[in-house]
Amino acid sequence: MTERPNRLRRRLAALEALPGFLRKALRNRLLGRAIPFTGTAGIEFPELGEDRVTLHLANRRKVRNHIGGVHAAAVALLAETASGLALGMHIPDDKLPLLKSMTLRYVRRSSGGLVAIAQLTDSQIAELLDHERGDMNIAVEVRDAGNEETVVCEMIWAWVLRK
Repeated sequence: MTERPNRLRRRLAALEALPGFLRKALRNRLLGRAIPFTGTAGIEFPELGEDRVTLHLANRRKVRNHIGGVHAAAVALLAETASGLALGMHIPDDKLPLLKSMTLRYVRRSSGGLVAIAQLTDSQIAELLDHERGDMNIAVEVRDAGNEETVVCEMIWAWVLRK
């Protein structure tokens, strides 16, 4: 099956003609409205490509834990959003994405803000396009300001046909 741009990609493509500073602000606003909790937490969306999604969460007071790092729940939100957007960049409009499970292992204390990077393989994209329903593990890297991996994530996403 040939991939056609879905609603999300069409909306993001419409922003490409704008100047960089305006495009970034409008992209953050568009996604913050579509996924309200990301706006509340202050997640930024520096890279939303067809092959890779990169999100950033600054270590600000409203997302800090008791030891001054980014709260575990905010880290989970960041990783879940990155994996969901990686899927969302490819899922056809007639399919509904659903998070089945999320496993996070916190392997070291983070320093500063966090970056989450997620991407689908070519075979995952083909599976998504060719099957009416299914599930897949989407890998997410979460790194801190020192570029150290702080959390190992496993996100299992499913999809079904919309009713």
